Amino acid sequence: MQLFLMRHGEAGFDAPSDRERKLTETGRIHSGYMANWLGKQINQLDLVIVSPYLRAQQTWQEVSKHLPASRKLVVLDDVTPSGDAKKAVDVVLAYAEQYKADNVLVIAHMPVLGFMVSELVAGIEPPLFATSAVAHIDKHMHQCSFVAMTAAHQVMAGN
Repeated sequence: MQLFLMRHGEAGFDAPSDRERKLTETGRIHSGYMANWLGKQINQLDLVIVSPYLRAQQTWQEVSKHLPASRKLVVLDDVTPSGDAKKAVDVVLAYAEQYKADNVLVIAHMPVLGFMVSELVAGIEPPLFATSAVAHIDKHMHQCSFVAMTAAHQVMAGN
């Protein structure tokens, strides 16, 4: 299974609550660049899991414009900023097993994403995710390996 853990795009702070923060124009653009990059890595999305927070939902809206339709979309409270990483990993892997997913995209937040990486990959410190960045994890049986972290500025520089 290929797991792609993506942080939401850049968001503004002018909102009544953290949950309601909206993507900036830069956040939309960077999310589109990352979606194009992701589309070159995979040809099929089997499962997408997205935080219910507005900025994550808007990131998925941007990303979904550039990728083939996912077989299954799940909105999951466990991948919000204060989510428990171990529980989030367990739930994501359970959904992946249930839907026999080979390619899984999770759109969520820091710090839970960083901690999810360290839960999945033995011995790795929680990485920092730039906005719109994607961590790629290759999971075979019970073994997970960290493939790469790719950020929007890297993808844009390559164009």
